[in-house]
Amino acid sequence: MILGVHAYLRMNGNGKAAVKFYENALEAEVLGVQTYGDLPENPEFTLPAEAKDRVVHAQLKVGSTFLMLSDTFPGQPYETGSQVDVAITLNDVETSKEVFEKLQEGGEVIMPLQETPWSPSYGQIKDKFGVTWQISTLEL
Repeated sequence: MILGVHAYLRMNGNGKAAVKFYENALEAEVLGVQTYGDLPENPEFTLPAEAKDRVVHAQLKVGSTFLMLSDTFPGQPYETGSQVDVAITLNDVETSKEVFEKLQEGGEVIMPLQETPWSPSYGQIKDKFGVTWQISTLEL
């Protein structure tokens, strides 16, 4: 079942400052902030020092909805004006797979569905209209 659709902002290394700003400006409750440095170490991939303090995922509660954000990984392109994605949260992996498959029709997969430290099934797609979707299954 789809639980919600939320704005997902991409920052360019200033994610922690953005969390503080939106916390104050929107009277938001910060539900969590995770940095790349907080992720489990991967012996096949050395995390660059400049990435360790960048936000890999943050979630704020604003009223009865959510605002999420992350920083780009160092070296990834960042284009002002295209930093808002749509995040869709679901409560089961099978439904996530179905939605992911439907959205990829005529579009392109940015990140295949996979298990991550924050979700048992997470992926990204740019649909045929150029909208980037982040599909995330929540463990309830």
